[in-house]
Amino acid sequence: MPVIVNVDVMLARRKMSSGELAEKIGISASNLSILKTGKAKAIRFTTLASLCKALDCQPGDLLEYQEDD
Repeated sequence: MPVIVNVDVMLARRKMSSGELAEKIGISASNLSILKTGKAKAIRFTTLASLCKALDCQPGDLLEYQEDD
């Protein structure tokens, strides 16, 4: 998939655990894992906004587009 999710990168920069982030934004750890591994088919804007708020970042810090070869 050409959209890459960089939640794990931001977690490392913020020295925050996945469990802590999941609790802050109100989603299950398993759903956060699906998002982090790029297996999610979609993300709600409300979830994206919550991620940005909790990680103090912009949507572009979390999502990246790379064209498939």
